[in-house]
Amino acid sequence: MFVTAETVAVEAFDHFPNPAKLIHKVPAPLQDNLDFPSISNLPVREIIRDRLVSIDTEEPEADEENAFFVADLGEIYRQQQRWVRLLPRIEPFFAVKCNPDPIISRLLASLGTGFDCASKAEIQQTLSLGVDPSRVIYANPCKQGSFIRYAAQHGVKKMTFDNLEELQKIKRFFPDAELVLRILADDSKSICKLGLKFGASLDSTEHLLRSAKELDLNVIGVSFHVGSGCFDEQAFSDAVQRARNVFDQAAEIGYEFTLLDVGGGFPGANVQDGITFEKVAAILGPAVDRLFPAHVRVIAEPGRYYVASAFTLATNVIARRTVMRDREGKGGNEGGIAGMPTGDDHLSYMYYINDGMYGSFNCVMFDHQLVHPQVLLKSGVFSYGERFDEPEFGCSVWGPTCDSIDCIVRNANLPQLDVGDWVYFENMGAYTVCAASQFNGFRKSNIVYTNTEFVSEYGA
Repeated sequence: MFVTAETVAVEAFDHFPNPAKLIHKVPAPLQDNLDFPSISNLPVREIIRDRLVSIDTEEPEADEENAFFVADLGEIYRQQQRWVRLLPRIEPFFAVKCNPDPIISRLLASLGTGFDCASKAEIQQTLSLGVDPSRVIYANPCKQGSFIRYAAQHGVKKMTFDNLEELQKIKRFFPDAELVLRILADDSKSICKLGLKFGASLDSTEHLLRSAKELDLNVIGVSFHVGSGCFDEQAFSDAVQRARNVFDQAAEIGYEFTLLDVGGGFPGANVQDGITFEKVAAILGPAVDRLFPAHVRVIAEPGRYYVASAFTLATNVIARRTVMRDREGKGGNEGGIAGMPTGDDHLSYMYYINDGMYGSFNCVMFDHQLVHPQVLLKSGVFSYGERFDEPEFGCSVWGPTCDSIDCIVRNANLPQLDVGDWVYFENMGAYTVCAASQFNGFRKSNIVYTNTEFVSEYGA
């Protein structure tokens, strides 16, 4: 099904359950700006296989062998259902920065989520999909003045702050804003510690609230963020208690807060061990209910939770370098990278693929992700979801650019691959496409969409 500007309803999502609830209307003036690709309903495995089968391996067309994503919208839908089941009180506001793909945003809009935007561009994209401004929070505590003015002009009232200078700026550009005080949470148990940059310490919140009162600004609640990639569910409980303390502090000053924003840091469906979403929900849900009465609206800013497991990246092996080991041990395993001499007589390989650190794998550097290559096509044999019963060799995997920093995996074990074979990477939906560049002239990997949420009969 091809969705174009002439399609007012989100026809691509008609096959999800209860379509009456999912249909998201786009205002007519915005329709001309929308152009959406086709969405399949085949399993991810079949989408990839059909794509590879269509390639002429002897004389491939230009760009035919380019790396590509398969995005499973059904996985995002299942994550939404999981959220509603485990955290029914907390409204998710999708963190657009995690993956700004408009297809994802449009699906989540049709499912009723809100949106956490960090810039004018993210607000523009979200509103262009017909999302009501009341379903947007401008969750960047330090904003450009013209961006605040843009939010004011388009009715995006909810926005965060964590310092006096920001209050003064908001007073100038948007005095009617609905402000949310972002407090500092304990993010010591997170991979990305956002408290290094944002969040008001508890010993500064009273001064900020009194200053807001003197400026006649409308502060409506508190937000926090335990850090991206949090690995201790108890961090949420501690942060909720901190927020409760600030609510009480605000009441003494004369504010009646009505909003709690519990931020992000929620693990995706790919996390099965350690801190899982179920463990976070079991701590966070009861903590919120215990400390905040029912009239307080509670929202969250999940990002990777929705999209991490929904994207699979298929890449082509464009080159291979065979490394003969030095029996006399003259070399060294430089930087812990497989493919460097280590003093034994085992072969090792350096594989070069057509996406890398400057592209989709920027997540390795910026988001501290660990990615795992798997054989997709070897010597014409398609092996998605399977393992080859062949000897494996130490190897490293590199991107296509001319920069030596472009090392995706320093140490892995794979069967011997040849140029033209394919490898794939699962769980590639979070903080990948959003920061990809075209360094050295390499294009960003395209996205193919499918929906694996099969529904035989529609609900009312």
